[in-house]
Amino acid sequence: MEESGVIGVVEGSSGGVESPLSRPPSLRKQLSPLSYCGEEEYSSPIVLTPVVEAPFDEPVLPLPPLAPSLQPLPEDEVILDVVQEDDDVVVVEAAPSMSDNVSKVPPRPSRLSSSSRYSPLPWQGLFDEDKMIAIPDSEDIFHVYLAGTEGPVVFCLHGGGYTGLSFSLIAGKMKEKVRVVAMDMRGHGLSKTSDNTDLSAETQCQDVLNVISEMYGREPPALILIGHSMGGAIAVRVAAKRALPTLAGLVVIDVVEGTAMASLVHMQRILANRQLHFPSVQKAIEWSVRGGGSLQNVESARISVPSTLKFDTDMKCYVWRTALEESEAHWRGWYEDLSEVFLSCPVPKLLLLAGTDRLDRALTIGQMQGKFQMIVVRHTGHAIQEDEPDEFAGVMLNFIARNRIGTSGVEIPGLRQPVSLRSLN
Repeated sequence: MEESGVIGVVEGSSGGVESPLSRPPSLRKQLSPLSYCGEEEYSSPIVLTPVVEAPFDEPVLPLPPLAPSLQPLPEDEVILDVVQEDDDVVVVEAAPSMSDNVSKVPPRPSRLSSSSRYSPLPWQGLFDEDKMIAIPDSEDIFHVYLAGTEGPVVFCLHGGGYTGLSFSLIAGKMKEKVRVVAMDMRGHGLSKTSDNTDLSAETQCQDVLNVISEMYGREPPALILIGHSMGGAIAVRVAAKRALPTLAGLVVIDVVEGTAMASLVHMQRILANRQLHFPSVQKAIEWSVRGGGSLQNVESARISVPSTLKFDTDMKCYVWRTALEESEAHWRGWYEDLSEVFLSCPVPKLLLLAGTDRLDRALTIGQMQGKFQMIVVRHTGHAIQEDEPDEFAGVMLNFIARNRIGTSGVEIPGLRQPVSLRSLN
């Protein structure tokens, strides 16, 4: 055992500091095994406080606690530890080396801004492209995102205050088997119309029909309408018009007439209590996930939230692009009689809910009669397609396969051509 492994100091009789190596050999031999553990037995040095039985003729003073050296580890051996303190990430260096007793002041922990955790993410790679669809004989131009090249078209309508990017993550997961189209509704996202404040159910229904007609002409492929919240109410009313001959399915996300109508009296208060001004896009994303917004999935929020904002040059901050509080006159028209209209739609129907307590009486009876399929998605918020994209995509693809919805219609084994959806409707 090498004596260089002894760590620590003791006080001499003169009051000064005396190295253990200056002790008589008999004492050094007793100190060394207790003060040092070789590398062959432990991965790192372990310092023990020695208990010494000295000869009677050699008085021994007690050893003080052994102070660790502040000498840092070599650069290639420094281990970083990351801890969270409120909104900042603190990077702390690992405990310094004890290989020698050269002391120096450790550096202050460096702080990294939390903004990187909430920085915007691009939608490219999830959706394949975006387009502006101009409606003939009007000033209306609607912005749509597209993904996939084969299969039926899953046409997505977002909720109030959201945009088509609300469906980004599910588009990336579904586009190998279906085509996904997500539209920015009137007054939302990058769509521009002659009256962005007219969010009535009738006007928005006509917008959807106009966009589908302009994109696919007189012979559209098989369509599955998906609508979330306000978009769910619009999807139901579009399906009920029976104006789409190739409509093959209807999916409504977390909207029920009874619950929606009951919440209208509180809606203005809810909108007034939300944060309206943000110093940066990152802060808006953070608020949407942590501060009172309806999103739980940070990745989805980093993609979708930036499209719901605009920069106010007068106030020098970011504000919501859509002033939902100004659309109050149309709220009742979105949801009134929605359950009965939903049950009357002559296509396979799926209702996705975040909780079973949201079913009203009409839907409870209809569900018991097997008029539609209902799935409750646990551990999610209002925006199921954003919070649980994996489960949502799986449910959607299963719904399409279960109802045998192909590119051109309902595909029945044994028939060369799919059944005309027009004849089924």
